[in-house]
Amino acid sequence: MEQETILSEEFEITGGDFINGGMASCRIKNILKEIGIDAEIMRRVAIASYEAEMNVVMYAKKGKMKLILTPHRIVIKVEDEGPGIPDIELAMQPGYSTATPEMREMGFGAGMGLPNIQKNADIFNINSTVGKGTNLQIVINLNNKNV
Repeated sequence: MEQETILSEEFEITGGDFINGGMASCRIKNILKEIGIDAEIMRRVAIASYEAEMNVVMYAKKGKMKLILTPHRIVIKVEDEGPGIPDIELAMQPGYSTATPEMREMGFGAGMGLPNIQKNADIFNINSTVGKGTNLQIVINLNNKNV
């Protein structure tokens, strides 16, 4: 059964826009801070949402990130229009990256994005279709600490 939504907000992400990359995850962190979410939970959401957002910036044409807050959990949904991931199991391996040399020069592409998302999520689902894009669902339980 779907839980009651307390807050829902959606953010647009533009592929290749490294100047504004991180803005959506920063806004999410600020929203959670304003409503008093526990600092440790906020940290996990910030890491997972930033990694997901930067994957869209680095690899997709565009995407959307949606924040959904319920009484018991925070859900981050990310949908992008990009090349998709041909081998999700390989992409989940720490250190695996398809980043370009230019991305690496900017400090990205260590191959820790998807593993960091999984590490900080209580539930992590990823679906991808080559040539169409990738969808992520990140769930972080509030553990009765807030809201």
